[in-house]
Amino acid sequence: MTFGHLHTDPRFWLLSEALASYASDAHDPPIREGDRLQAAVALVLRATPDLEILLIKRARSERDPWSGHMALPGGRRDDDDMNLLDTAMREVLEEVGLDLERQAWPLGRLDDVAPNTPLLPSLTITPFVFGIGRDANAFVASYEIDQVHWVKVDELRAPETHSTVEIPLPGGVRDFPCYRVLGEVVWGLTYRILNQFLEIYPELELDRLSENGR
Repeated sequence: MTFGHLHTDPRFWLLSEALASYASDAHDPPIREGDRLQAAVALVLRATPDLEILLIKRARSERDPWSGHMALPGGRRDDDDMNLLDTAMREVLEEVGLDLERQAWPLGRLDDVAPNTPLLPSLTITPFVFGIGRDANAFVASYEIDQVHWVKVDELRAPETHSTVEIPLPGGVRDFPCYRVLGEVVWGLTYRILNQFLEIYPELELDRLSENGR
């Protein structure tokens, strides 16, 4: 695969280098943990002057444990998927119409995450990071998705975006850390994945780089 102008964006080069040492190789699926199912999500970065992250709002459904939540596109691994990278790319195409195999540069992966509560499915979720061109256009392509949004990385980093949210649980109400963007709350597994990414991002001083310079 070739990615044309994406290879001229120094932000993607630096992220690729950082992710290479942050987690194991993107093509190696994690080992199954007991009876845990495997899933993958995609953290897609659009190469606008201020890098943007693709977020979705899931449609409301009684069958979806993450009904109505803000999330990253992704889902469970199918038997036909060669690996979890394939899972992430397939799910993005099905959910938001982006062909990452042809349009994007796989930059690497973050550490796996898993639900901390038995109320959710027993899943190991692998987040993959992709860089995509500034003209990429995502859209609602599945009944499972209600909305599609691009959010600036700097907006997620802003102190005023960081907050907490009260979530009712069987044992009582608990406070969880979250981001508040677009009038929505981003918490739980998606918050944990984004927080991983933002821990890497400032170290690279990407905000000092322009798309056309090194």
